[in-house]
Amino acid sequence: MIRTIHDYLAEFEDIPGTRVYTAARARKGYWMNQFAMSLMKPENRERWKADETAYLSEWPMSAEQKQAILDRDYNRCLDLGGNIYFLAKVFSTDGLSFVQAVSTMTGMSVEDYQAMMLAGGRSPEGNRSIKGGY
Repeated sequence: MIRTIHDYLAEFEDIPGTRVYTAARARKGYWMNQFAMSLMKPENRERWKADETAYLSEWPMSAEQKQAILDRDYNRCLDLGGNIYFLAKVFSTDGLSFVQAVSTMTGMSVEDYQAMMLAGGRSPEGNRSIKGGY
């Protein structure tokens, strides 16, 4: 059976709770990720903290992307093309560790998230396919 690249890439969307960072996501989230990387500079962090909405208005992102950032909805940011390693600049600016921020994406407390990860992470059972339900 011959598969197209589109068929292959579509399979990435069938992994429960995971967003594979594809070229399409990279293109979609380019400006969101550039904004996040701008927070590496202290003067940009200060501008961001002083007026988040004004700072975001300087970036050519969609209204949905800007709102996801303002809401600190990191799962939505990923859906909209954000890269977690770039978005780390946002939660670091907020004073959150990677573990604290990522735990918000799971709906778990920091302690429960850390315990799960130390125990080997999420079980693959029941988490292998959205379509197949396994």
